[in-house]
Amino acid sequence: MLMLKMGDERIAQLLGAGKIGVIPTDTLYGLVANAHDTEAVSKLYTLKKREQKPGTLIAASIDQLVELGLKKRYLSTVESYWPNAGSIIIPTGPALPYLHQGQFSLAVRIPKDPDLQKILDITGPLITTSANHPSEEPAKNIKEAKKYFGEKIDFYVDGGELNGEPSTIIRVVDDAIEVLRKGTVKIDEETGRIIK
Repeated sequence: MLMLKMGDERIAQLLGAGKIGVIPTDTLYGLVANAHDTEAVSKLYTLKKREQKPGTLIAASIDQLVELGLKKRYLSTVESYWPNAGSIIIPTGPALPYLHQGQFSLAVRIPKDPDLQKILDITGPLITTSANHPSEEPAKNIKEAKKYFGEKIDFYVDGGELNGEPSTIIRVVDDAIEVLRKGTVKIDEETGRIIK
């Protein structure tokens, strides 16, 4: 088990090699795995004890998400919300069952955080979920994350204390915006605009 700092080039190398890590995302500490790697994704879901509750896809760009298998037409209609800490539910259809776990949709976001963007530029999309056990508080630091997962994780990246909110999750239904989880980004549901 490795302890790393943000900016270490080994983070992207480890994720590219199918390893599971805990890293500071643009919101909270998250368990992360390479979204192209079916075995790594399965390991992440097993660690988190998640069934039929898929994680969130984070990527550096819409092009990366299209390359993974998401439809550009769905992404193009919501790209004005990114980069940001807002996740948007995107239909997947039957594609990517190992990621969507039978839900046929995924929460997707393009983060603004420059350190995270650098990792994503190299790795491509990552699947992420908050670093905690179900119904417990998300880890605010590496010490708390290690209490949850210990040696089961291949590496930890220390980004200090994170007291942020989770990402806001929205769904576009016809022309309306539905906020499924309130979080970091505030959205006016009537206009669908981000409130600064």
